[in-house]
Amino acid sequence: MGTPHLSDFPKNVDTYIHNYIRLFEYCKIILINYESQYKYMKTKSRIYEMGGVITEANGDFCTLRLRLPAGIVTPDQLIAVGQIAQKYNLDNVHLTTRQTIEIPHIKITELEIVSNDLLANGHDIGAERAEVVNITACPGTDRCKLANIDSLHLAKEIDKRYFRKDMPGKIRIAISACPNACTSETLNEIGITGLRKPIREEGHCTGCGTCVQFCREDAIEVRDGRIVMMDERCLNCGTCIRSCLYGLLEAEATAYKITFGGRRGRHPKVGMNLITVNSEEAVLLVVDAIIDWIYRFARLDIPVVSQLGKDLKIEEIKEILKKKIPAESIVAE
Repeated sequence: MGTPHLSDFPKNVDTYIHNYIRLFEYCKIILINYESQYKYMKTKSRIYEMGGVITEANGDFCTLRLRLPAGIVTPDQLIAVGQIAQKYNLDNVHLTTRQTIEIPHIKITELEIVSNDLLANGHDIGAERAEVVNITACPGTDRCKLANIDSLHLAKEIDKRYFRKDMPGKIRIAISACPNACTSETLNEIGITGLRKPIREEGHCTGCGTCVQFCREDAIEVRDGRIVMMDERCLNCGTCIRSCLYGLLEAEATAYKITFGGRRGRHPKVGMNLITVNSEEAVLLVVDAIIDWIYRFARLDIPVVSQLGKDLKIEEIKEILKKKIPAESIVAE
């Protein structure tokens, strides 16, 4: 660049300088405000560094997100949240899409004492940044008649192992106990789906067609008085097994399908099938391998899913899983 010519400057230099001074004063005010906030943050507490603390549009306030794996909270914990909100004159709390609770409009000067009150009542601070965030799950076999797996127990186990683990990017893990996908698990970086594949007892079926009426995929037909199953259409939801009046439809061992690479947001994407295993223990091994792979090889400046096919190659993690997961735990697709 050469020396600026006089014609490069605005014609009204006085106005230009005046506006520049106003901008400088505005920035000075902002810096003073942040300096006043920082003195409250300069404590031994890690609360101000945690992902569950979300700065609001008005920088004097923040939202505090709680850790609630699968959205499960005891009555006492729920009452405590309400009482703490009232104690600090907070008008409401927010039940989030990721099955947790957020307490909005907390003054930054009161953040530490509010968090201490929550911790004293059995709560923990949540996650939101480049880390493993709140694990979501459907009710599973605890109370859903369509469930194939105990999704709540699995969510709690995954939470114990990985919640708030620092990662190159945000990692969401969701579990659905059947292919109805109530938690939209395939739209998460890691998704887990419970499956039950039906097996027809040849020679005993009466061909009544009850299972045909219950199948939502048109994967079962009655032909010449006998049931014919079309595996290519079946989602292995297990509904036909439960519908059989005579108990003649049986199931293979419960399976867990694991998908990787899903996301919501501006550019939604359904995760790809990675592996199917036959036990909760195998699921934990798979999740551990995926988390380790992402932690070791993903870049910090790009969303994890956007790196697939570049820094993260799906063939690599599949090879890793073949080595780490016992062959007897892998379900053939």
